[in-house]
Amino acid sequence: PGTGNGAMVSAASFGSASILPISWMYIAMMGRDGLRKATQVAMLNANYLAKRLEPHYPTLYTGRNGLVAHECILDLRPLEKQTGISAEDVAKRLIDFGFHAPTLSFPVPGTLMIEPTESEDLDELDRFCDAMIAIRNEISDVQNGRFSIEQSPLRHAPHTVHDLVEA
Repeated sequence: PGTGNGAMVSAASFGSASILPISWMYIAMMGRDGLRKATQVAMLNANYLAKRLEPHYPTLYTGRNGLVAHECILDLRPLEKQTGISAEDVAKRLIDFGFHAPTLSFPVPGTLMIEPTESEDLDELDRFCDAMIAIRNEISDVQNGRFSIEQSPLRHAPHTVHDLVEA
Protein backbone atom coordinates (compact mmCIF):
# COMPACT_ATOMS: atom_id res chain seq x y z
CA PRO A 1 0.00 0.00 0.00
CA GLY A 2 1.26 3.39 -0.92
CA THR A 3 1.29 6.38 1.26
CA GLY A 4 0.94 9.80 -0.17
CA ASN A 5 -1.53 12.22 -1.62
CA GLY A 6 -3.86 9.76 -3.33
CA ALA A 7 -4.63 6.27 -4.49
CA MET A 8 -2.02 4.13 -6.20
CA VAL A 9 -2.07 4.06 -9.99
CA SER A 10 -0.50 0.60 -10.20
CA ALA A 11 0.23 -2.31 -7.88
CA ALA A 12 3.60 -0.77 -7.09
CA SER A 13 3.64 1.92 -4.47
CA PHE A 14 5.74 4.15 -6.66
CA GLY A 15 4.40 3.14 -10.09
CA SER A 16 4.84 5.55 -12.95
CA ALA A 17 1.56 7.22 -13.84
CA SER A 18 3.32 9.01 -16.69
CA ILE A 19 3.18 5.83 -18.76
CA LEU A 20 -0.62 5.90 -18.84
CA PRO A 21 -0.99 8.74 -21.38
CA ILE A 22 0.89 6.66 -23.96
CA SER A 23 -1.65 3.84 -23.74
CA TRP A 24 -4.54 6.30 -23.64
CA MET A 25 -3.28 8.13 -26.75
CA TYR A 26 -2.80 4.86 -28.64
CA ILE A 27 -6.38 3.83 -27.87
CA ALA A 28 -7.74 7.31 -28.66
CA MET A 29 -5.88 7.58 -31.97
CA MET A 30 -6.73 4.05 -33.11
CA GLY A 31 -10.40 4.27 -32.26
CA ARG A 32 -12.75 1.30 -32.01
CA ASP A 33 -12.33 0.15 -35.60
CA GLY A 34 -8.56 0.63 -35.54
CA LEU A 35 -8.17 -1.37 -32.32
CA ARG A 36 -10.31 -4.17 -33.74
CA LYS A 37 -8.20 -4.26 -36.93
CA ALA A 38 -4.93 -4.17 -34.97
CA THR A 39 -6.12 -7.06 -32.81
CA GLN A 40 -7.19 -9.07 -35.84
CA VAL A 41 -3.86 -8.54 -37.59
CA ALA A 42 -1.86 -9.41 -34.44
CA MET A 43 -3.85 -12.65 -34.10
CA LEU A 44 -3.42 -13.42 -37.79
CA ASN A 45 0.33 -12.86 -37.46
CA ALA A 46 0.60 -15.16 -34.44
CA ASN A 47 -1.35 -17.90 -36.21
CA TYR A 48 0.76 -17.51 -39.34
CA LEU A 49 3.90 -18.10 -37.24
CA ALA A 50 2.33 -21.04 -35.43
CA LYS A 51 1.30 -22.75 -38.67
CA ARG A 52 4.60 -22.10 -40.45
CA LEU A 53 6.59 -23.40 -37.50
CA GLU A 54 4.23 -26.30 -36.68
CA PRO A 55 6.30 -28.92 -38.56
CA HIS A 56 9.41 -27.84 -36.64
CA TYR A 57 8.29 -26.95 -33.10
CA PRO A 58 5.31 -27.98 -30.98
CA THR A 59 2.99 -25.10 -30.02
CA LEU A 60 1.29 -24.84 -26.64
CA TYR A 61 -2.19 -23.54 -25.92
CA THR A 62 -3.99 -23.93 -29.18
CA GLY A 63 -7.77 -23.88 -29.24
CA ARG A 64 -10.03 -26.62 -30.51
CA ASN A 65 -9.48 -25.43 -34.08
CA GLY A 66 -5.70 -25.52 -33.67
CA LEU A 67 -5.38 -21.75 -33.52
CA VAL A 68 -3.53 -19.55 -31.05
CA ALA A 69 -4.55 -16.11 -29.77
CA HIS A 70 -2.18 -13.15 -30.09
CA GLU A 71 0.87 -15.13 -29.01
CA CYS A 72 2.54 -18.29 -30.17
CA ILE A 73 4.23 -20.34 -27.43
CA LEU A 74 6.80 -22.78 -28.80
CA ASP A 75 7.58 -25.73 -26.54
CA LEU A 76 11.29 -26.54 -26.60
CA ARG A 77 11.21 -28.91 -23.62
CA PRO A 78 11.03 -32.10 -25.74
CA LEU A 79 14.01 -30.94 -27.81
CA GLU A 80 15.97 -30.13 -24.67
CA LYS A 81 15.31 -33.62 -23.31
CA GLN A 82 16.55 -35.15 -26.58
CA THR A 83 19.52 -32.88 -27.28
CA GLY A 84 20.38 -30.76 -24.25
CA ILE A 85 19.72 -27.60 -26.28
CA SER A 86 17.57 -25.25 -24.27
CA ALA A 87 15.10 -22.50 -25.05
CA GLU A 88 17.78 -20.10 -23.83
CA ASP A 89 20.20 -21.46 -26.46
CA VAL A 90 17.58 -20.86 -29.17
CA ALA A 91 16.78 -17.37 -27.86
CA LYS A 92 20.46 -16.43 -27.93
CA ARG A 93 20.90 -17.89 -31.41
CA LEU A 94 18.05 -15.69 -32.70
CA ILE A 95 20.25 -12.69 -31.87
CA ASP A 96 22.71 -13.90 -34.54
CA PHE A 97 19.86 -13.65 -37.05
CA GLY A 98 19.14 -10.06 -36.04
CA PHE A 99 16.15 -10.68 -33.76
CA HIS A 100 15.63 -9.60 -30.20
CA ALA A 101 15.09 -12.76 -28.21
CA PRO A 102 11.40 -13.46 -27.52
CA THR A 103 9.98 -13.95 -24.04
CA LEU A 104 11.85 -16.86 -22.51
CA SER A 105 10.30 -19.43 -20.16
CA PHE A 106 7.08 -17.52 -19.55
CA PRO A 107 4.38 -18.51 -18.95
CA VAL A 108 5.87 -22.03 -19.10
CA PRO A 109 9.51 -22.86 -18.31
CA GLY A 110 11.39 -24.16 -21.37
CA THR A 111 9.27 -22.26 -23.91
CA LEU A 112 9.56 -19.22 -26.17
CA MET A 113 6.58 -16.88 -26.32
CA ILE A 114 6.42 -14.97 -29.59
CA GLU A 115 3.98 -12.08 -29.82
CA PRO A 116 4.07 -10.57 -33.30
CA THR A 117 2.33 -7.23 -33.29
CA GLU A 118 0.02 -5.77 -35.88
CA SER A 119 2.96 -3.80 -37.27
CA GLU A 120 4.96 -6.84 -38.43
CA ASP A 121 4.72 -7.33 -42.18
CA LEU A 122 4.82 -10.65 -44.01
CA ASP A 123 8.47 -10.29 -45.03
CA GLU A 124 9.52 -9.87 -41.40
CA LEU A 125 7.35 -12.78 -40.26
CA ASP A 126 8.90 -14.96 -42.97
CA ARG A 127 12.40 -13.82 -42.04
CA PHE A 128 11.70 -14.83 -38.43
CA CYS A 129 10.26 -18.21 -39.47
CA ASP A 130 13.23 -18.85 -41.76
CA ALA A 131 15.58 -18.14 -38.83
CA MET A 132 13.64 -20.48 -36.52
CA ILE A 133 13.67 -23.23 -39.18
CA ALA A 134 17.43 -22.78 -39.70
CA ILE A 135 17.89 -23.06 -35.92
CA ARG A 136 15.75 -26.22 -35.90
CA ASN A 137 18.06 -27.63 -38.59
CA GLU A 138 21.04 -26.87 -36.33
CA ILE A 139 19.25 -28.73 -33.53
CA SER A 140 18.76 -31.66 -35.93
CA ASP A 141 22.50 -31.60 -36.63
CA VAL A 142 23.09 -32.16 -32.91
CA GLN A 143 20.38 -34.86 -32.80
CA ASN A 144 21.96 -36.64 -35.75
CA GLY A 145 25.48 -36.46 -34.33
CA ARG A 146 26.82 -34.06 -36.97
CA PHE A 147 27.87 -31.68 -34.18
CA SER A 148 28.19 -32.09 -30.46
CA ILE A 149 26.27 -29.60 -28.38
CA GLU A 150 29.49 -27.78 -27.53
CA GLN A 151 30.48 -27.53 -31.23
CA SER A 152 27.06 -26.34 -32.36
CA PRO A 153 26.49 -22.66 -33.12
CA LEU A 154 23.58 -22.76 -30.66
CA ARG A 155 25.71 -23.25 -27.57
CA HIS A 156 27.99 -20.29 -28.25
CA ALA A 157 25.45 -17.73 -29.44
CA PRO A 158 25.27 -14.87 -29.81
CA HIS A 159 28.42 -14.65 -31.90
CA THR A 160 30.49 -11.51 -32.02
CA VAL A 161 32.14 -10.19 -35.17
CA HIS A 162 35.43 -11.31 -33.63
CA ASP A 163 34.08 -14.87 -33.35
CA LEU A 164 33.08 -14.87 -36.99
CA VAL A 165 36.27 -13.48 -38.53
CA GLU A 166 38.88 -15.10 -36.29
CA ALA A 167 41.11 -17.46 -38.25
